[in-house]
Amino acid sequence: MITPPTEAEFDDLIARAIGQLSREGIEGLENVAITSADAPTPDQLQKLQMRGDQLLLGLYEGVPLTKRGIHYNFALPDKITLFRLALAHVATDEGDLFKRIRHTLWHEVAHYYGLDHPAIYALEKRSPQENQ
Repeated sequence: MITPPTEAEFDDLIARAIGQLSREGIEGLENVAITSADAPTPDQLQKLQMRGDQLLLGLYEGVPLTKRGIHYNFALPDKITLFRLALAHVATDEGDLFKRIRHTLWHEVAHYYGLDHPAIYALEKRSPQENQ
């Protein structure tokens, strides 16, 4: 656990992490807002059926590309949120915090592309350096 960065510092780390993700992954994002928050809202936790002892580091909210049909238009942006306090809670130092931000962002972008947790974990095992 480290002292949480300020909101501005956290947003700078997110911007840096975006710059390090693969061009194909980031440039393919359409109608997606990448945001930060201190913590998830009670509604977000309830929708995910999170227990009180679980930490949520990031969240993708929207319609994954694989689920969009011909009627998907005029939709509000999908949203990826990274949670500042939870990420600081699990980080061991500032370098580790950045790695966790980058990995969490990569994970949430994978959900945008329609990957579920088993597929994401399989990718992580095949290419751990890409997403850590």
